[in-house]
Amino acid sequence: MVLQHFGLTHYPLGKGTTELWDDGPHARLAERFRWLLESPGVGLLTGEPGVGKTTAFRGLTTTLNPHRYQVVYLAETDFGRLDLYRSLALALGLEPPHRRAALWREIKARILELTDGKGITVLWIIDEAHHLPVEFFRDLPAFLNFAFDSRDLMAIWLLGQPRLAQTLARAPYAALASRIQVRLNLGPIVERERFASLIEHAFRHAGTQHTLLSDSGLELLRQASQGLPRKAGVILKTTMQLAMAKGLNHLPDELIQQAIEELL
Repeated sequence: MVLQHFGLTHYPLGKGTTELWDDGPHARLAERFRWLLESPGVGLLTGEPGVGKTTAFRGLTTTLNPHRYQVVYLAETDFGRLDLYRSLALALGLEPPHRRAALWREIKARILELTDGKGITVLWIIDEAHHLPVEFFRDLPAFLNFAFDSRDLMAIWLLGQPRLAQTLARAPYAALASRIQVRLNLGPIVERERFASLIEHAFRHAGTQHTLLSDSGLELLRQASQGLPRKAGVILKTTMQLAMAKGLNHLPDELIQQAIEELL
């Protein structure tokens, strides 16, 4: 009903967004993403919650050829390290053994089979990686050791909040840190002109050439969202719901403020 009322196909900055706004950072991420597929290794992407890490990777992976890449996405990271490897085994079509040694052997054999037998690279994307158990960080370099560490056969991306980079900088995880080939951070869009371009693009992609906000309303949204697209999207959705209830086809400042007060 709300979308029909405003003539939109999806909520601006909502989960229906498929075309990301970018003035550089996402293009750089896409380039590094390709690098890591061509020369498999470990990549690290950090950013505050709601900055768009998962959304960016959802877009990047949809373009991959399934005959060349097997994408394994994991977001349930607040578990023991064996549970994490078991989830990888299941995604690769294996029945995971209970013992870690056997589990590793079967996963690595399957990765070798996919790489050498079918020409498929496994891409393991671990979201919310700041919740991973520290034992996993110590294990991972050994798990990635193939053929006396002479081959890199799978690409792994660790996505998480900035504290993830701080954790991996600590001495106990130096072996993993040394394997990280790409380090990127997505920052919030706090500059006024950049934020205005983000909102304009979001509404245009959703089906209208008008942002439905005044300049002062845009500034309210920018400050309240702190430049985080997800937070801005939630505020916009709530404001649109409030506006429809009043029969309005624009988003007045007072309704934006009301939405902010209800949400934040």
